[in-house]
Amino acid sequence: MNIFEAIFLGIVQGLTEFLPISSTGHLTLTGKLMGVISSEHPEHWTAFIAVIQLGTLLAVLIYFWKDIVLILKDFFTDNVFKRKSFSEQSFNSKLGWYIIIGTIPVVIVGLGFKDLIEGAFTKNLHVIALSLITLGVILGGAEKVGKFTKDMKGLTWLSALIIGIAQCFALIPGSSRSGTTITMALFLGFKRETAARFSFLLSIPAVLGSGLLEFYESLKFIDFSGSVNLLVATAAAAISGYWAIGFLLKFLRTNTTYVFVFYRIALGIVILALIYYGVIIP
Repeated sequence: MNIFEAIFLGIVQGLTEFLPISSTGHLTLTGKLMGVISSEHPEHWTAFIAVIQLGTLLAVLIYFWKDIVLILKDFFTDNVFKRKSFSEQSFNSKLGWYIIIGTIPVVIVGLGFKDLIEGAFTKNLHVIALSLITLGVILGGAEKVGKFTKDMKGLTWLSALIIGIAQCFALIPGSSRSGTTITMALFLGFKRETAARFSFLLSIPAVLGSGLLEFYESLKFIDFSGSVNLLVATAAAAISGYWAIGFLLKFLRTNTTYVFVFYRIALGIVILALIYYGVIIP
């Protein structure tokens, strides 16, 4: 892998991590088309992804740093230093609880099915293509029936839990973490921008925990002789990821998600066609 390929892959990771179109699907497809995924040593590709994902984690932490500080400050104030009943807590403190509640399902499922998630299943393009199409159709359904009336103050522990359960489906390659959570939030009646904002905040503990764990487990497979490529790819992921967050939040204020629906379905069909004609090996 040369430096230009590393930058390109970093950009792909950053853009697709936050847009509801699946980073796993895009990185796997791009990596196979570029010929940088070794069939003999797939663990090197897994390690590369684990490192550059830290760039997208950095992007979301920087973009929402003010929100994160306020949530942590109010949460510890209302629950540790000046304990209050839940009903008396500030909005930011309640939001902290909603993020915790929404994170519990993905922790349970992620740890319970860790070996399956990290296996060959995650690199199977048949699975990725079908997931892209399926969630695209479901997202289209959410656009049809969604009320788009609730803002962040419309969150409850039950809606946070339901959205958190939806996040578990992001463990299926090709589904997309933001795609599954935004889709469920739309079904529950939230505004599109609100759905995306809560999706990003909800992703922080999950991405932080899984990202650091994957990074630690991948240390033995990382080729530090190519550290420059790793650094530029991670930086590219951080920069493009930061841009993608801002773009999506602004875009969803005045637009529907149909462009992502059509894109997901079209990409899934293209992948299946490429497999059928032997252009790529699933």
